Amino acid sequence: MMKSYLNDNEISIKDGGDVNGVMRDMMSVLLEGVLDEELDEELGYSKYDYKNKETDNSRNGHSEKTMHTSYGDMNVAIPRDRKGDYEPQLIKKYQNTVTQDMEEKIISMYAKGMTTSDIESHLRELYGIEISDSTISRVTEKVMPLVKEWQNRPLEQIYAVVFLDAIHYHVRSEGHVVKKAVYIALGIDMEGHRDVLGMYVGENESAKFWLTILNSLKNRGVEDILIACVDGLSGFPQAIEAAYPETEVQQCIVHQIRNSTRYTSYKDLKKLMADLKCVYAAQSEELALEALESFKAKWNDKYPKIYKSWHDHWPLLSTYFKYPEPVRRLIYTTNSIEAFNRQLRKVTKNKGVFPSDESLLKMLYLATMDITKKWTGRRQDWGVIHSQLEIYFEDRLEKYGY
Repeated sequence: MMKSYLNDNEISIKDGGDVNGVMRDMMSVLLEGVLDEELDEELGYSKYDYKNKETDNSRNGHSEKTMHTSYGDMNVAIPRDRKGDYEPQLIKKYQNTVTQDMEEKIISMYAKGMTTSDIESHLRELYGIEISDSTISRVTEKVMPLVKEWQNRPLEQIYAVVFLDAIHYHVRSEGHVVKKAVYIALGIDMEGHRDVLGMYVGENESAKFWLTILNSLKNRGVEDILIACVDGLSGFPQAIEAAYPETEVQQCIVHQIRNSTRYTSYKDLKKLMADLKCVYAAQSEELALEALESFKAKWNDKYPKIYKSWHDHWPLLSTYFKYPEPVRRLIYTTNSIEAFNRQLRKVTKNKGVFPSDESLLKMLYLATMDITKKWTGRRQDWGVIHSQLEIYFEDRLEKYGY
């Protein structure tokens, strides 16, 4: 039950089973909240509000019912009345399954806990139940302690790769709508399993804020990161070096390509991209540098900024050349975290402006729980990658028993 999560000092979410447990807990809290409200309506007075009691019927504790969901079985406390007149509408007497449609509505209700009109319309549409704003607020407020505990849960001592990226949303703040960055850290542990290490809302994307996040990871038990994959934010490598001085940094090649071709004429794009591919797809760093000089000779008069950008950022762009192909494929792009971000955007696409940072975090957290429940396996090529990392980082891995 969710209450146990809220009372514990920490939440350990390490696999799909843990995520399923969290999702079950959230659903049970909302179901029980709505059922209690149903009984309030039936009796005509709320719990302990005896002054407004105008019936000889009263509450008579709860009975426990097991409900089957796609997240596993969950126990729900069904309120009872002394006369036995109360018939639950949300969960019918002989119903023992929560349908997928109902699960989606419940998750949606939590995710939109700040927009009570959405929740009211969902409940009215599905069940013809009228729920007050205050009840909805009380129920959905129970999500934030869970979010905060998830944000502070202990992590692994070492991660093979950590991808760092940000997505942006519009949030209402002090009467104005401002653009805020949601900083996301996605890690791959030494067993090859993915995990969203944390999400943080900041005013704008900056290296200073990233350093705060990296220090937070360190405080939560992350002692070492072998390779960090980042976009081209200025000051990012310095922030990583300050927190994890031994970590190797790989700047995303895909980001670099996008930035390089942003202002390229359409008629030149195909040929220019082919020449750039000779650089980043080269078999060695030596051949890549030769290809970069050939690119300069061919395109520098027309597009001087492209060569300059690749040349100036080369120490961070070329990290992956020292590794064999399987490791290169893993780290040369931040596609892993960008794919996750795309899934988040699908959930939030109909939400133009969030009323608060908390409402934004609630929705993203719930979406994350739903997305990551499918992350039950490890990469198919992880055995090869792990054996390569063991060679390149032997001394550091031995420290942690790998």
